Amino acid sequence: VYGKGRLWSFSKIDFVDFGEAASVEKALSRLCEKGTIRRVMRGVYDYPKFSKLLNKELAPDIDQIAHALARKFGWEIQVTGNAALNLIGLSTQVPGRYVYLCNGKSRSYEIGNRVLEFKKQRLRDMGFKYNDSALLVQALITLNKKELDEEESKIIRSYFDVKTQSRILKDTQYATSWVYDLIKKIFKDQK
Repeated sequence: VYGKGRLWSFSKIDFVDFGEAASVEKALSRLCEKGTIRRVMRGVYDYPKFSKLLNKELAPDIDQIAHALARKFGWEIQVTGNAALNLIGLSTQVPGRYVYLCNGKSRSYEIGNRVLEFKKQRLRDMGFKYNDSALLVQALITLNKKELDEEESKIIRSYFDVKTQSRILKDTQYATSWVYDLIKKIFKDQK
């Protein structure tokens, strides 16, 4: 838990290598009682982060919770819409609803005053090998722009390291043509 850092979300499935399910549950329960970890929802915990500025624990990271649930249920997921924009930094507005496409059951969870929703979709039809590729494509589709200004391009370039940019360029070559053209323009001369 310490190695993954603050706000990492997890379930007992992340610790199956450490012992039997009952032992893992008991250990998680003890850590929760001590206040080391926090129960976010049934079967999902996080390693909370305290804000000195706000003088309270920060809200759980919804993207981390989504990935913890995906690991718990054995799903593949892909963030969409305004949540994708927020994760990359193209929008500072925190969405009230985080929507993820998944290859599991459609489900919805309330976490504080936010909603985490999974919509069943055949992910293999989307054709992206890497989550970073899917994240960027979904963000660009949500923006629905054929052109980005230099500041938006700079935000995207700073979110993805050069190695990841190169991987995204290869992975998205069969995306919708205007999206791929935009990705090439954003990452030009970055390889």
